[in-house]
Amino acid sequence: MELQLTDQDFQKLSDFVYQKAGINLHDGKKDLLRARLAKYLRNTDFTSIKEFYQALLNDRTGEYTVPFLDCISTNLTYFFREPQHFDFLRETVIPTFLEKASTNNGARLEIWSAGCSSGEEPYSIAITLLQGISYHGRPPVHILATDISTRMLSHAARGIYPAEKLGAIPSDLKRRYFKRGKNKWEGFFKVKPVLQEVVTFKRFNLMEPFPSSFSFDVIFCRNVMIYFDKQVQEKIVNKFWRVIKSGGYLFIGHSESLTGIDHPFKYVKPSTYQKST
Repeated sequence: MELQLTDQDFQKLSDFVYQKAGINLHDGKKDLLRARLAKYLRNTDFTSIKEFYQALLNDRTGEYTVPFLDCISTNLTYFFREPQHFDFLRETVIPTFLEKASTNNGARLEIWSAGCSSGEEPYSIAITLLQGISYHGRPPVHILATDISTRMLSHAARGIYPAEKLGAIPSDLKRRYFKRGKNKWEGFFKVKPVLQEVVTFKRFNLMEPFPSSFSFDVIFCRNVMIYFDKQVQEKIVNKFWRVIKSGGYLFIGHSESLTGIDHPFKYVKPSTYQKST
């Protein structure tokens, strides 16, 4: 069908997205929404925006809401993006953990990649941790990788990437943690089990209540909050505070800032914050 997205339709849909996911679709996103929605609706039986919107309002299972949010999510990432954070992990977080682990044999480093997209970020975290921590048996690390997009999570769990995506990874690490594809997978690399075993992928909406089991040493939430307004940013950052262990860290994107929102984190350096001990 030819999609006619009126101003009223756009307002209703953008309000729905804000309510469900906290994403702020301002007027400048109208053409983006029209294009993404047209592509999505081509594969459905809906005959009008009005019909689709009504289905969203009545959706109790996520049958329409989840793929709709998938189609409007922007996913741009690559391995070791914003490398200063991985340097900080290696130079500050890992030594602190090793010191704690020396007196606690059961210690495990818990990290949350919130907004993991297609998986490059959590796998980059995993490589950094496994390179910096000596271990026997199961590595003492776990990474929870979440995203609102089921499409991206499926891609991340497969762990298959074109060769150009691995450009920032040194050749020795590439050999250690990736398997080169053959035949129809020529030109692709697959993440080896040693990385996949320490990462758990799960769909999660940051607007939902955080489970009581959440407790992390480090949270990566980079280039995610740019889609939220200040009110939603403040709400999410304070939710992060409650699930970060004392002395733990929050990383945000270098293009983001917590300026202008009320939060208890201590500023450490650009895009790096700490929950003070």
